[in-house]
Amino acid sequence: MTERDWQTEEFERHKPHLRAVAYRMLGSMSDADDVLQETWLRLSRSDADSVENMRGWLTTIVARLALDELRARQTRPEDRPSLPEPIFTIDDDGPEREALVADSVGLALLVVLDTLTPPERLAFVLHDMFALPFEEIAPIVGRTPVATRQLASRARRRIQRTPPEPEVDPAEQRVVVDAFLTAAREGDFDALLEVLDPEVVFRIDRGAHPAAEREPAVVRGAEQVAGYALTRGRGFARYCRPAIVNGSAGLVVMPAHRVVGVIGFTVANGRVLEVDLVADPEKIRATAST
Repeated sequence: MTERDWQTEEFERHKPHLRAVAYRMLGSMSDADDVLQETWLRLSRSDADSVENMRGWLTTIVARLALDELRARQTRPEDRPSLPEPIFTIDDDGPEREALVADSVGLALLVVLDTLTPPERLAFVLHDMFALPFEEIAPIVGRTPVATRQLASRARRRIQRTPPEPEVDPAEQRVVVDAFLTAAREGDFDALLEVLDPEVVFRIDRGAHPAAEREPAVVRGAEQVAGYALTRGRGFARYCRPAIVNGSAGLVVMPAHRVVGVIGFTVANGRVLEVDLVADPEKIRATAST
């Protein structure tokens, strides 16, 4: 086996893990794939024979590149995504994509992660999601291990301020999401109120679509969300079909067998707590091609 063959084999072996790290850091699969491409280029130009822990070495490169991208976003806030790129699977998708979606994190959590500072996000993602010790994370953010622990702690506190705990049973999630869809299709306002948490939040991301300027980006409260679902969203409802969105029960909007929207749900205590509608054509294309 040549050195290039060995490098390729090692990179492919760790690629699912590296993509997961990059996606959690960036909330964008297209940006994550850009990071992976640059990571591969750095590996191919390096003398990797002396690397004892290839997974750790590659993870560090991915983390540094993702941190650079997050910092760059702060200088161009207009490029910061209003909602993450969703990852979804429907009935006829293959096992590789199903595994990718099952291993992803919810859209609602990614939205919260996007409120953290870049160092906080990196410390939390690498430690709390991937169990890297603070001693390994500290050099990436340029802090001491103690200071890095504090970064993760601040991030954790902010994330924990978003109760209640979401439902993790996919079957229970699906029951609630199906009830939401049925009520929306039937125009049943009272049934929607029954399935919505009183403090429900509905986020809408249409990208640069002209409708984005005429519609709110966020709708809050059960009555307001139910009203929106019955007026502006009822046309969507007729084209919805079940999907798994970022590892949870969700919906895709598919008129004429083409995905034009992806809807993620956060379910807690038998009710819909958060709804995230991504209808940005660029994000849909990016995630559909993953």
